[in-house]
Amino acid sequence: MDRTAFTATASPLIDAFGRTISYLRLSVTDRCDLRCVYCMKARPDFLPKAQLLTLEELTHVADAFIRRGVSKIRITGGEPLVRRDILTLIENLGARIGSTALEEVCLTTNATQLPRYAEQIAAAGVKRINVSLDTLDAGRFDTLTRGGRLSDTLDGIEAAAQAGLQVKINTVALKSGNADELDRLVSWSHEQGFDITFIEVMPMGDVGFDRADQFLPLTAVRDGFEQNWTLSDIPDRTGGPARYVRVAETGGRIGFITPLTENFCAGCNRVRLTCTGQLYMCLGQSDRVDLRAALREGGPDALDQALDAAMQAKPEAHDFDVSRGAGPSVGRTMAHTGG
Repeated sequence: MDRTAFTATASPLIDAFGRTISYLRLSVTDRCDLRCVYCMKARPDFLPKAQLLTLEELTHVADAFIRRGVSKIRITGGEPLVRRDILTLIENLGARIGSTALEEVCLTTNATQLPRYAEQIAAAGVKRINVSLDTLDAGRFDTLTRGGRLSDTLDGIEAAAQAGLQVKINTVALKSGNADELDRLVSWSHEQGFDITFIEVMPMGDVGFDRADQFLPLTAVRDGFEQNWTLSDIPDRTGGPARYVRVAETGGRIGFITPLTENFCAGCNRVRLTCTGQLYMCLGQSDRVDLRAALREGGPDALDQALDAAMQAKPEAHDFDVSRGAGPSVGRTMAHTGG
């Protein structure tokens, strides 16, 4: 592909509320080798592979965002590393770092495939990864992931660290799943030299549970931490919605992503593209723009027009509701949207 097709920068992506979009979360598959209880049903209905964008199409769409000033792309899923030939996309995007508006390519993963891929991911230019880890108890891990093995994820984390990747742990706080273990996860992460970010469960899709039984407000989690540790708010940002504190006793950082208790929509700088090319301007809303159709039917000009339309349609805020019996706020699961 001619590099001039993506080195030129067009007008930035600015939504109707004046927010500049600089961060794309790019899903490459809805499939995963785990079945986490807050993410999908025990027997999920995966999309037919024929509906997915090809790796070449994913690259073309990413280029359209880069031309419009997107500086950070996070590759997500499902589990992105179960996508066949995924390294091709990672290498393609890594080659754009520094020579275009793109400054960083990151990855969110459950780490099970990292013993196989960590060195190649690092060589492609990825420096930071987020690893989903909700427990350090093997039996509980099996329950929360519906059959996963904790050792696989821990081996993957070790492989990532050995490859020089900066690891951050992501933990979904679950009232009925891991509430009694969050302190331990902080201590373990900081002992390993990792930051850890806690995330409130989000009412997306039918996962077979009432969200009210899962939801644990992070305001309460922080209050609990402060019984044992000294926390200080710090201004650090990593491009996403997490707000960080420093733990005086460990020296490490804790991040909090609080879509329900402390809404952060006013500073939203991101959009999400599904593996089928549907652009969701808000995680908690159903409005979307079909970039697959734009790409296949009109090419780069049509993609730009679709992105302009998406900016005008991006809502001001989400409408998440985790009250008992409320049901999912949006019908699609996190795995279908892109984690």
